[in-house]
Amino acid sequence: MNPFHFKSLAAVSGLLAVLAVGLSGSALADPIPSGWTCSGTCGSLGANGVVTLSPTGNSSYQYVSTNNGVSGVGALPTGALGGETNGSTLSTTVFSAAAGTALNFYFNYVTSDGAGYADYAWAELYNSSNTPVSLLFTARTLPSGSIVPGFGMPTPNATLTPGSVPIIGGGPAWSPLGGSSGSCYASGCGYTGWINSNYTIATAGDYYLRVGTTNWADTAYDSGLALDGVTVGGVPITPPSVPEPSTLVLLGTGLLTLAGAAKRKLLS
Repeated sequence: MNPFHFKSLAAVSGLLAVLAVGLSGSALADPIPSGWTCSGTCGSLGANGVVTLSPTGNSSYQYVSTNNGVSGVGALPTGALGGETNGSTLSTTVFSAAAGTALNFYFNYVTSDGAGYADYAWAELYNSSNTPVSLLFTARTLPSGSIVPGFGMPTPNATLTPGSVPIIGGGPAWSPLGGSSGSCYASGCGYTGWINSNYTIATAGDYYLRVGTTNWADTAYDSGLALDGVTVGGVPITPPSVPEPSTLVLLGTGLLTLAGAAKRKLLS
């Protein structure tokens, strides 16, 4: 018998196993949009724990988290505060914009840390030379009161709606926080809910949006940021489409046919 036949059947069986997982729904989550780049922990989710779907009506959102973050990553680009430990960043693809173009998106800051461990998150517009152009929002853990914009941080240049946001308190259940999900250190834990950031790009050019989050003063009790609905001049930067279940069924039928043909050839 030709060993190639066994390898072919094994390969087809493996593909069918992956397909079966996909049809069960667990492998159908949106990936990070094509061309976006991540340092640390990033991903895409549907409604999960305290983070609902955003007002855009999209079926998923992107996120960054300090859980399994990278040392030195996630600090505020326009002036780190000191005390940052580890975190994550996520950057969109480069886009072109004319002067006066609106950049719009939604964010939701989630933190399991509190008291004197003031984790934070931010968004910054960069030009194609990788130079920060404008700070678009900040959020920072506080024991009580408004956490957007972040205290002790530069004032964002975008219009935030709502403009001032107190924490929705409690240990936030949200899977990107890993083992910190549902936990709370002292007071100040919770989430902001979805907030809109709207900014008018002043100068024509090529740009990209970067968001980040960082642990501050320690690496325990993680924080994260959900991001959705990034539009430039009203045009969304969206994740690549996921094959419809019917397409996956057709693919599965084709693979089963291939497996049958290989088996018949082997037996002959």
